[in-house]
Amino acid sequence: MRIVEEEIARTPGDMDVQAWRARILEWSGKLAEAEQEYLQILRIANKDPDNWMGLGNVYLQEGKAQEASRALDTAIGLDPKRADLRMAHGRALAAAGDLKGARLEFQRALSLDPANQEVRIAQRSVFGEPKNELCVGQEDNAFNFLNPNYDEWLNLQTQWTPHWSTTFVGNFFQWGPAHAAKFQASVGGQLPKWGGLTVGGATAHDSGVIPKTELFFELDRGLKISETRFIRGLEFTYEQHWYWYSDAKVQALAGVALIYLPRDWTFSIGVTEAQATFPGLGNQWRPSETARLGFPDHQSGREAAFWPHLFCNGN
Repeated sequence: MRIVEEEIARTPGDMDVQAWRARILEWSGKLAEAEQEYLQILRIANKDPDNWMGLGNVYLQEGKAQEASRALDTAIGLDPKRADLRMAHGRALAAAGDLKGARLEFQRALSLDPANQEVRIAQRSVFGEPKNELCVGQEDNAFNFLNPNYDEWLNLQTQWTPHWSTTFVGNFFQWGPAHAAKFQASVGGQLPKWGGLTVGGATAHDSGVIPKTELFFELDRGLKISETRFIRGLEFTYEQHWYWYSDAKVQALAGVALIYLPRDWTFSIGVTEAQATFPGLGNQWRPSETARLGFPDHQSGREAAFWPHLFCNGN
């Protein structure tokens, strides 16, 4: 505030500096003073949507939802293609009791900026987490070494409580001349001492190309270490899966240790053991190991990774 006051004394007509003074008053909790500051600014610079958004945010913190909505509506009229204005307007509409309008504004904000996580967080803070999630997908020409292969799937996940959920999946395969289908169901929960636990199974019209029956369970346990040490956190995952084919049985065991490092780097080590049982051949084990180093790609905003694999054949 001292720096801003010095700038105002040096350039008393600079509305940008004046707006910074209003923001600092808001951040300091001096909402009545911030409101008056914004009103004085808008008498001179009423074509800047940031000033209207600032006034709307102050009104919202003061509990004046209707005034906040009107101020933010004016800001949107000046620049309708800004996702942050739409998000702020959605919050104000929700506080005023207009949930339909708030939902529409959040959707408009996401259409303008689909990758904006702040909008999604604001949306969840108003409407809560969705209880049901339905996903539909199709994969074309997967592993088509000989014939075209297609896979369509339908996934319905329901979050019954903050700790328990169910998932139902239907898969439909066209692998060359064979047509197969699989129905899978699972239950997932968060246990205080064990972490995440998922148990499920599947049955299928196999057509000789997929397992007739499946059972599986997965355990996931995370530990937070520190915000300042080299190792920030650890996550351990163990999965066991049984597959029954028409003439064989396969058991797969997989474990992964994931280490969280500074600057969003990660390092993981995974081990997989698969036991196949064929008539007349007995049990055969096939182990493999994977090490993976992940790091953020700041130019694309995505994660890059490098991972070597080691596969071992033997009984």
